[in-house]
Amino acid sequence: MSDDTIRLVTIGRIIRRRRRLLTILTVVGALLGYGTSLLLPPRYTTSASVLLPGAWEERELLTQAEIATSSVVVDRAAAKLDWTGVSGGELRDRVSATTADGNIIKISGTADTPKRAQQLSDQVAQQFVAFAARIAGDSTDAEAAAPEALRQTVVRTSRRITELAEAAGTGQTVESVQARTELEKLRTTLQKAIDKLDQADPASDQANMVVMGPAARPAGEAPPTRMQLIVAGALLFFLLAVIGHLVAARMSRRLRTEPEIAAALGSALLGTVDVPGGRPAHRPEGRGPRTWIRRLLGVDTRWDIPTPQASGDEASRQIRYRRVCARIREQLPAPRRLLVVVPDGDEIARRAAGQLVAEAESDPLLRVVGVSVSQPLVPDRDNESGALVVLSAGSWTAGELAGIAEACADAKHEVVGIVIAGTVLTGPTRSPGRPRDAATPTLAVGDKATGGSQ
Repeated sequence: MSDDTIRLVTIGRIIRRRRRLLTILTVVGALLGYGTSLLLPPRYTTSASVLLPGAWEERELLTQAEIATSSVVVDRAAAKLDWTGVSGGELRDRVSATTADGNIIKISGTADTPKRAQQLSDQVAQQFVAFAARIAGDSTDAEAAAPEALRQTVVRTSRRITELAEAAGTGQTVESVQARTELEKLRTTLQKAIDKLDQADPASDQANMVVMGPAARPAGEAPPTRMQLIVAGALLFFLLAVIGHLVAARMSRRLRTEPEIAAALGSALLGTVDVPGGRPAHRPEGRGPRTWIRRLLGVDTRWDIPTPQASGDEASRQIRYRRVCARIREQLPAPRRLLVVVPDGDEIARRAAGQLVAEAESDPLLRVVGVSVSQPLVPDRDNESGALVVLSAGSWTAGELAGIAEACADAKHEVVGIVIAGTVLTGPTRSPGRPRDAATPTLAVGDKATGGSQ
């Protein structure tokens, strides 16, 4: 698993074999999301739109949006609302403003009730328009002073023209007539300028902001809602559980290949045998609370073992056992007595060892013992020619297997070979030869031999 690419089949295997644990963690995540929703009060959000007439650049609109959420505007809105225990600083966190197409600023307010959210948005919009109008009015007064001064200059100039016309008299000379004509044209031009100044609006068009109606009362809560928190909690715990399984599998030190297992035990591989996968394998024994909890959560069986492949009939499986026995006979001189070492908790290896004893038929004579991988202890050598280690792949680390090899060496047992067992799926048909349950009494004999040796 540590060298394989994570595929969908791996995730599917986790969901299929850890569905009880994943279901419990998903429910816990949903309950945590529900508890979080109780701690967070419901929130409601609505918006009021303000229209800015005239031509505005984008940066000017952004400036107006900042003004709409400024402390001056929000503090004035808080003073008008006069909510108990709510200050302008708290309201600033609940108010936001964004620009939209068409010179529109949307002012959004969030509160704990729909009514308050509507009131907050409307009040901020009104205070924003009033504040903008005040700023525009102050600037307009300064700008209007220059046209007024110009108007006074025009009036004085018109009086001077009148004085010059009277001074010219009523002479009929060409020069006198031309002078009076030019003065009258100049008077007319000045009068038209005065009329245009009077018709011009000194106030800027950009000051005429309009609130486009009251904010709509929200019909539902603002995100995250209670249902969203529940779903998010359940999904988060589910994903964390799956990721945790994948990380644990990536960091696993269990040996899976035959060369690695043989190198850890310091012996040669005599063969691989198959065990029908009808019963759950790799289930630890015990009746304590920890074991009960593991079984309740469904973590007492391995999930990272590939799905067993379909095998042939029972006769084809027995051939593998007979070949292992034949290799032992070729390797050891008579009398051939071996101690079959099986790691505790390896159900697959224990069943394979029992079947191997049945197929050997006392040649070689095999005695099965169970060895704890945490504190390995092998019975002292009696009249055995060595030890045969039977185990399943992907169950033990190199350190654990090295401990078993050292325990065999301390008991004067030479590890003469290794047998790796794996599970297979069996079909409904039986072989016409030896019945399938032939290994059952052998398992009992093996257990007695184990108990007697220990």
